[in-house]
Amino acid sequence: MSESRRVPERAGGAPAERIYHLTTPGEWAAATAEGAYRFSTRDRTLEEVGFVHCGHREQVLEVAERLYADSAELVLLVIDPGRLGSRVREENLEGGTELYPHVYGPLDLAAVTEAIPIRRESSGPFRLPADL
Repeated sequence: MSESRRVPERAGGAPAERIYHLTTPGEWAAATAEGAYRFSTRDRTLEEVGFVHCGHREQVLEVAERLYADSAELVLLVIDPGRLGSRVREENLEGGTELYPHVYGPLDLAAVTEAIPIRRESSGPFRLPADL
């Protein structure tokens, strides 16, 4: 059974905090060339899954290690939910208690405030910028 909760909102009904999405350099390049981001998670599209998987800052590294353990480089998209044209829901669809933001529609490129390349330390974990 899925669990869902509402996140703190700003005027307009969007969550107040930034959310994040991990992608590959190739998927991000394709999105910027097409003018729309339509990937859900690694190698799966929005059309296949129904939403874009996102996370909160404290969830990013765990997701990177779990889903991209064999990758050396990723792109971390910093998203302003107030600029999204699609609905954001906080939920856990796998029965756990930790909630993740899901964007139910294409990710508007105008909502991406930063696209930060992140690299794995040599044979170690991914590192996020200190000022993130």
